Amino acid sequence: MKACKISDSVLIADYIDGNQNSLEKLIRRHKNRVFAYILMVVKDKQLADDIFQDTFIKVINTIQAGSYKEEGKFIQWVMRIAHNLIIDYFRKSKRLPVIDNDKSEYDIFDTIQIKDASVEEKMILDQIHRDVRELIEHLPHEQKEVLYMRHYSDMSFKDIAEHTDVSINTALGRMRYALINLRKLIEEKKVILTR
Repeated sequence: MKACKISDSVLIADYIDGNQNSLEKLIRRHKNRVFAYILMVVKDKQLADDIFQDTFIKVINTIQAGSYKEEGKFIQWVMRIAHNLIIDYFRKSKRLPVIDNDKSEYDIFDTIQIKDASVEEKMILDQIHRDVRELIEHLPHEQKEVLYMRHYSDMSFKDIAEHTDVSINTALGRMRYALINLRKLIEEKKVILTR
């Protein structure tokens, strides 16, 4: 029988107990997503490599220092570290403002939140926004509703849950499925969401 996928929290606990392989598994599991995000923002492979390494050095140091608080959101925590290191880099090189992303989760909308563009880039960005809105129309009503409230009305999941008269978990689930379905639609329709 195929073994079940070991959760991030179990791998972290194993690493804290001295199992180095658990850390390697964690990094392998999340490296593509973290690196892709960094590269998308900094647009330089060597710089992305450096920030990626710094991100995981900080992750390791925080876990080893016993400062990591397990809340079942390891990847969001890693993405936040990467995000902060990117901001630090741009501050040091005086190239802010590059990103406008103060979300606790990484999702498809992060690809359309880069600011400070030329006229041509603004036109392309406007087209990307139109394409995304068009794709959203293909989603089931409940998923579309949560997605609009979260990303276009900037509502918290607590507010969304109250407004739609469902639990927070249901609202989160609807958002998750909306993003999964949006990614499928992007692949099916071969929509390009980059400038």
